[in-house]
Amino acid sequence: MSAVLEVVLLVPGARIPTRGSAGSAGLDLYAREEARIPARGRARVGLGIGLGIPSGFVGLLRDRSGLAANRGLTVLAGVIDSDFRGEVQVVIQNHGTEDHHVIPGDRIAQLLVLPCPILEVTLVNGLDATERGDGGFGSTGS
Repeated sequence: MSAVLEVVLLVPGARIPTRGSAGSAGLDLYAREEARIPARGRARVGLGIGLGIPSGFVGLLRDRSGLAANRGLTVLAGVIDSDFRGEVQVVIQNHGTEDHHVIPGDRIAQLLVLPCPILEVTLVNGLDATERGDGGFGSTGS
């Protein structure tokens, strides 16, 4: 399946997403602005880019593993729909005990673009039986 991700730079200094290596699933995303993410708090950081995600795909904003492991920074609210054309922003949660300072050009998140079929929603009277049934949290083991 071949598709193109269109990127527009909305402000001076914004950077196009890049791959860290040829086999990277995610595209690195760069902050366009300075920000402070308070200890045990969160902040929204603009990227200064707009994305043209193709129909039938979804963009997922994900953590950068190094920031998560070393600084306790995780990404919240990470769905970019194929019909969204505004500036992409990243909401970052700081689970650490020290403030984290972002400077323009910092890699702060990564973008995964995945197939996402648009399904029709249908109301039914019941669902088909499965081996798992209605077993929820922990029902398949710890």
